[in-house]
Amino acid sequence: MLWLVGQKGMLGTEVASILERGRIPYVGTDVELDITSYDAVRDFVAEHRPAWIVNCAAYTAVDQAEDEEDLAFAVNANGPENLARAAAELASPAASACGPATKTSAPAANPSAPRIIHISTDYVFPGDATAPIPESAAPAPQSAYGRTKAAGEARLTAANPAHFIVRTAWLYGPAGKNFVATMLRLMGERDELTVVSDQRGTPTYAADLAEALVRLVQSDSRDYGAYHYTNAGEATWYDFAVAIRDEALARGMIERRIPILPVTTAEYPTKAERPAYSVLSLERFAAVTGVEIPPWREALGRYLDRARREST
Repeated sequence: MLWLVGQKGMLGTEVASILERGRIPYVGTDVELDITSYDAVRDFVAEHRPAWIVNCAAYTAVDQAEDEEDLAFAVNANGPENLARAAAELASPAASACGPATKTSAPAANPSAPRIIHISTDYVFPGDATAPIPESAAPAPQSAYGRTKAAGEARLTAANPAHFIVRTAWLYGPAGKNFVATMLRLMGERDELTVVSDQRGTPTYAADLAEALVRLVQSDSRDYGAYHYTNAGEATWYDFAVAIRDEALARGMIERRIPILPVTTAEYPTKAERPAYSVLSLERFAAVTGVEIPPWREALGRYLDRARREST
């Protein structure tokens, strides 16, 4: 049985849909179970005894995190640590008898322990790379959000070796606010748009990431550690916006070819610093799971087809 944490979020919604279609047993929770409470997490794990924990819960308000770093840290760092510690305790009768594991303990992977998949982000990196970033690259976050996510990776790793950290980037999907939906709305409201053209990464369709996560579970891998998953290829936010416009226009989802003007990050300042380059290396994920990673533009087309169907 699998425990899906953050079931109602953008990614969790997609994972739940795939599990249900595949009739894969799972229990899902959202804000009703506070993962920042170790007692709540421990009691849930002890009751349900999952074989896998997939953590899609996160504080993702990047700019707001600059003012709410403590709250973001509780969800993005303490939450994953609690999940990891509770899983380790379940697999260790001695730890259970003597109380919870200490924060510094890192027991050897126990074959009976629940395995954890934790979702992380490109924001843990500084954004100064010039080639796809390998999983082994050292985190050096430049924003409060990135710091909290990097802390979550470190705390989970220290608490429990039976983990998979899956970093992703530029995620979009129907269950929540996302760049594609924002662009489509603005294209119906404005005469022209300006979009940043000097930040490079990879748009990632949440449904594709969800499918990949389920494939990771089904692979039954114990090749623990960090992985990267995005759609394939790379683009700037400007490239992404132009593709959204052109693909939407071809599907009759917008009525006109609105001009989109490129601007620099300096011309469009935000409270939190964004990575200038966040293209992630994908080879390890593909090798372990055998999953074929779709190109980002093809994935965008599938998302728009779905959005058009679901709007009728």
